[in-house]
Amino acid sequence: MTTYNTDDEKFMRAAIDEARKAEMRDEVPIGAVIVCNKQIIARAHNLTETLTDPTAHAEMQAITSATSYLGGKYLTDCTLYVTVEPCLMCAGAIAWSQMKRVVFGAADDKRGYHTYCANPFHKKTEIVAGVLADECGSIVTDFFRRKR
Repeated sequence: MTTYNTDDEKFMRAAIDEARKAEMRDEVPIGAVIVCNKQIIARAHNLTETLTDPTAHAEMQAITSATSYLGGKYLTDCTLYVTVEPCLMCAGAIAWSQMKRVVFGAADDKRGYHTYCANPFHKKTEIVAGVLADECGSIVTDFFRRKR
């Protein structure tokens, strides 16, 4: 894993905005954006409740949108920003898309990919963890605290 820069913080804030949209829909507040050439090409948030689809995670929605935008299944020049560590399902989709970088905020010690596999991503994918981790984590923690 590598360190992050100010662009990473800027784009993570856009992912946080998406998480807030999920929260307003009473979805688990996780947001994602995909960036290519310093431009956001896809924005998404969890839609599992809205779509009654357990695969409708923010990352999956963002990947679908980005590949549609680019017209191909590979995202080799793109960075995914997601507020919480991807689950193993999403990590698999990220690997298949050959994402260049994955930048996430809060770790997920219950369902994050690292609890199942050290590195499920494509061999060229760079991983950056902990960008605005406290803010990203508190959005989810506060959401579940209100639910209980």
